[in-house]
Formats: sequence, C-alpha cells, structure tokens
Amino acid sequence: MTRVRAMSLARQLLALQAALLVVLLVGVAVLDAVLDVRSDQRAAGERVLGIAEAIALSSVVVDAAERDATAPGTATAALQPFAEAVRAETGISFITIMAPDGTRWTHPRPEEIGRTYLGSREQALAGEPYVETYTGTLGPSVRAVVPVFGAAAAGDPRPVVALVAVGVTTAQLDQEFVRSLPVPLAALGALMLVALAGSALVSRRLRRQTHGMGSEEMERMYSSHEAVLHSVREGLVVVDPDGRVGVANDEGRRLLGLAEGAADPVGRPAADLPVAPSLRDLLVEGRPATDETHLTDERVLVVSQSRVEWAGRRHGTVMTLRDRTELEALTGELDSTRALSEALRSQAHEAANRLHTVVVLVETGHPERAVEYAVEQLELSQRLTDRVVESIDEPVVAALLLGKTAQAAERAVTVRVEPHSYLPAGLASSPAAGRDLVTVLGNLVDNAVDAVATLDDDDEREVLVGLRPDGKDLLLRVSDSGPGLPDDLVDAAFTRGWTTKVSATSAGRGLGLSLVDQVVRRRRGTVDVDGSTFEVRLPLEGLR
Repeated sequence: MTRVRAMSLARQLLALQAALLVVLLVGVAVLDAVLDVRSDQRAAGERVLGIAEAIALSSVVVDAAERDATAPGTATAALQPFAEAVRAETGISFITIMAPDGTRWTHPRPEEIGRTYLGSREQALAGEPYVETYTGTLGPSVRAVVPVFGAAAAGDPRPVVALVAVGVTTAQLDQEFVRSLPVPLAALGALMLVALAGSALVSRRLRRQTHGMGSEEMERMYSSHEAVLHSVREGLVVVDPDGRVGVANDEGRRLLGLAEGAADPVGRPAADLPVAPSLRDLLVEGRPATDETHLTDERVLVVSQSRVEWAGRRHGTVMTLRDRTELEALTGELDSTRALSEALRSQAHEAANRLHTVVVLVETGHPERAVEYAVEQLELSQRLTDRVVESIDEPVVAALLLGKTAQAAERAVTVRVEPHSYLPAGLASSPAAGRDLVTVLGNLVDNAVDAVATLDDDDEREVLVGLRPDGKDLLLRVSDSGPGLPDDLVDAAFTRGWTTKVSATSAGRGLGLSLVDQVVRRRRGTVDVDGSTFEVRLPLEGLR
C-alpha cells in the first residue's frame, strides 16, 4: 500500500493564507457594502431634503397652494407638470405636493392624486422639515417632508399652506449601488491577486527553508532532535553566526557549570557566558579545534569545535565537550603508582648491588668492612624515610613524597623536607581533599625536579618541600636550586599547554601548573611565585 505523503508545511500555509485572505476580503467587501448602503441612504436623505426645500420656496408652489385655498381643485393642474419636470431632471423617485390635510396634489402615478398621503406630517405641519424612511405606495423610500409657508399678516406667524414630500425608493438606491460595484470589485480582485502572489512567494521561501517537509515530518524531526540532544553523553553547544548561543544540551550546561542557578544560556552572546576564559574565547573566535584540553574550576574538559557551512554560507559553530576529570585523576594516580613502582624497582636494583657488595666483602675476608658498609647504607635510607614519616602523618602525602624522592634520586636530584614541616593525619579527611593535595604537591615537585635535572653535574640539584598549617591555611611550599621562573612568565605558566619542555614527546604536556591553578581556584586559595619558589595556601576549613 502506497503511503500518501502529507501536504508540506509551505503548501499548508499557502492554503491557509489563501482561505484567510478570501474570508477577510469577503468580510471587508460585505462590511464596505453595508457602510456604502448606509452612506448612500444618508446622502440620499440630504439630497431629497435639499430638493424639497428648493421646491417649497418656489413661487409656483406657494401661489398654487394659496389659490387652492380659495378655489379648491385648482392646485393639481398647476403643480403636477411642475413636479414631474423637476423629478425627471433630478432623477428622484417621486415628488408629492399636498394640502395640509394630506390630500395629494401631485404624484408619479396619476391615480394616486387626490388620495391621502401615506406617512407622518406632524413635524412638517409644525414648521420643521425632516427626513424619514417609510414604505409608501412606491415601496420603501428615503423621503424628506418640508412645509410650504404662505403670506402672513403683520405680526402673525407664517401659515403652512402646503407640504412637499420628495423621496428616493430603496430599490433605486440598490440599483445605483449595483451599478457602482464593478470598480470596487475590480479593486478587490486586484488586491486578492496581489495578496495571493505575496502568499505564494512566502510559501516558496518557506518551502525552500523547510525542504518541503510537512508539519508531521517537522514534528518527528523536532522530537528526534530533542531526544538526541538531551540523551547524548557529550556536551553540545551551538553558536549562531551572530555569536549567540543557539543550542546547549543538558550535558553541555552541566560541564560548563550552567546547569543550576544560572540563566538560560540560549539566546545569550557567547562573550557573556560565565565560563572559563579559554572556553569563552574559543566560542567567540569560532576557530576549529580538535580534542583540546580546557580547565574549568571543577573539571578537565576535552573540547572540539567545528564550523558549520552549508550552501556557501556559514551557519555558526558546533562545540562538543567531554569530561576528562575522572580520567585525569586516574591518570595522575596511575602516574604516581608507576613512579612508585619505578622507585621500588630502582631501590630493589640498588639493594641488589649493595647486597652483592656485602657478599663480595665477606667472601674476600673483610667481614668487618661488610658490616660497616651495610649499616651505613641502612642508616642513609632509614634517615630519609624517618624524616618524611616523622613530619608527614598524612599517609597519602607521605607515600607521594617517598615515591617522588626515590624517583628524583634516579635523576641525581635530592628531594628534602623542610625541618619545620608538619602535616597531621586526618587533615585531608575527604578523598577529594586528598586528591587535591596530591595534585598540587605532585605537580609542583615534578616541575621542580624537571627544572634542576637539566643542570650541570657541578651544580647543586636540590628540591626543598615544606608543608605545615599556618593560621587558617595549609601552606605548601616547593623550591628548587634551579634558575627560577621569570616574573613576566608567571601568568603564562599557569595557562593550559604552557611548558618549557621542547621535544618530540612534549605534545600534550603543560597541564601540571594548570591543574594546580584549578585546585587553588576551586579551594579559594592562593598561589605565589617568587623565582624558583612556589607557595600555595589552601583554607584548612575546605580540606576537612
């Protein structure tokens, strides 16, 4: 069974507009017709009133009416030809001149002469002209009734000696209205054609923009779009060509920190979004990006961005975001584990060398020297371990320092703990606080070791680590014997991707100090740099 495709949205709109235009124009035509009829009736009333007043002032009518008062029956002969001549000249339906008692002297139908006038006369007999619509012998008509005044004696009011009724039937008005219809109907038809042409152009443009899809297809597409948009596990942010956010799905808002307590980002300029500066700059610039690492206060994000171009026009940019925070944390833990493993391997190798030395000394007959050598090496290792364990009660940090110390020793770098360092157990009570301390201290020690490992053999290669509570803050200080960081590079050093390592393996590096800065900002702490000394303060309240 072949499925009939639904009418496209553009065609539906065209049909709806056409129907609406027809109804609207017909309604306007009817309203205009009603108003024209009423206007014609008012105009007809004014016209017949003017004619009636002119006839009432004619000396022919006044003289005939006064003669009829003394010689009844003489008025018709004088007034009937006069009235018909005026009626023919003015094109009105009737002119009736009558006696004050309503007896007709003139009428378009001669058989009606002598009969009583049908209509009211009281107002005219009182000396006031008026206009009314009344159904008489010729049918409904708009008529004016005007009094005819005769001569009066000195001091007396002028008597009403006759009445003049002039009227136009509504049938005649209708005929005149019908004869006037072609012009407005032609204008109405032209207006409808223009409106339909405009609707067709709008429909054509809409069909091009909607690709000829119907409302059901667009509804299904919208539903699918919403389902996909809000269910994907990647963040999605679309910026239109004007630099405003057009789409931001749930995951995108969450990763950018816009999910709760923030205004809806859709419709806002990308430059005004309260997000990390590096992300905001990327959105505003609209440049392509592939798997770039960006840091926010809470997360490590992998960001890609591409431009959307279609039909030779740019339609904005699409940014995708993936959360790498947990992966970065696991990577850090893995690096620490690998470093500790390497340190243990190195220690095992060194222990094997020392044990072999002791065995050879015994075999060659120098047991006293063997014992002395063994005790000396044991004291050296134990002294380093005791110093860390005595000062650092927090086991995670102590393990980190022991691993970093052994790792640095392989590179001929000495890592020492400041004499007054102290970190009580339980200071970092939450796992998150422990991870943050490892992130800060581990990255600072790594950078310091890297800085002095490249020094000449004659130079001192030492890294000094200090940790202690200081008032309401926890103080972490790492300094080294290297040349230090120039003041003009301090701000750049904490940005993503900055590194002094230039090698084939340096791609993707430069994240350590950025992670330190992320933790410091999230913990509401501070970081100060003075040459080769990095000092970090973290509020103790936030670590407990």
